[in-house]
Order: sequence, then structure tokens, then C-alpha cells
Amino acid sequence: MKKWMFLLPVILFVISCTEDIKFNNPAFQTLKDNVFWRAQNYKAYVAGDGTVTVEGYLGYEKITLTTASPAVGSYVLGIDDISKGYYINDLPEKKSEFSTGTDQGNGQITITEYNADNKTISGTFKFTAINLNEDDAEKPKITFTEGVFYKVPLTSIP
Repeated sequence: MKKWMFLLPVILFVISCTEDIKFNNPAFQTLKDNVFWRAQNYKAYVAGDGTVTVEGYLGYEKITLTTASPAVGSYVLGIDDISKGYYINDLPEKKSEFSTGTDQGNGQITITEYNADNKTISGTFKFTAINLNEDDAEKPKITFTEGVFYKVPLTSIP
């Protein structure tokens, strides 16, 4: 009888434990200058010329990633203006724009999955973008690391 009295609370404890799982599906997140940044809204689209753009929005902030195509692979940033990373903060008091481009900034966008049937795109990114306002000596660049976009809905633009 003593064994059952001991076992009953243990069984009740195990049964009462629940695990709340929150899925991040789809997702767009990164570390912006080593501070966690997660988009509230995101979208991706394929332009008529075949380039792919993935965007993540958080309030007044927007990160835009552009690659030459939706093909699985890595796209190096800072070489040309086709594959690039771009960040803008439209808050009037903190308005700022940062971008990679030809011989400007550096980084990489890797597309890990392009699902044409479900119209989603997934991948990783990291880049350092240069402030487009050259007079802003306070913040000459911005860095994004450990960036992930996962199953972002993809649409076509005519």
C-alpha cells in the first residue's frame, strides 16, 4: 500500500506536465548587430527577370534580400547589384538605409529550398551593409548574422 501512495503523486505529476510548443513556420529572423530581430510580416516574390526578393518587416524596419534566381545555392553579396542585402528604418527620427552592392559591403544568401509546388522559399543569410548616408559617421555599417528565412510564401510579379 505504501508503494501505491508514493507512486500516485509521481504519476499525477507526470500526467499534469504539458509542453506548449510554438512553431515558427514560416519565419524570418536574424541577429542585427548581435541583437535578436524577428520579422512580424514577410513575403517573397519572383520578378519577371527571374530575380527573387525576400522581405521581412518589423514595425518601421525592413530587410530585403535579393538573389539572381530561386535556384538552390549560395549567392555572394558585395560583388554586383543583382544579389544584394538591404535594410531600411523608416521611423522619421531614426531614418536610415544600408545596402550591399558593387564593391560595397559583403555577405551571402543561401537558398536551401525552393518549393515551386507549395510556393515557398527557405534559406539563410548574413551580410554587412554600408550606410547610404555617407554623412552619418555615427553608424557607417550594419551587420546581420545567423539570418534564417523559412517557408516564406512566394508569389510571382508579372
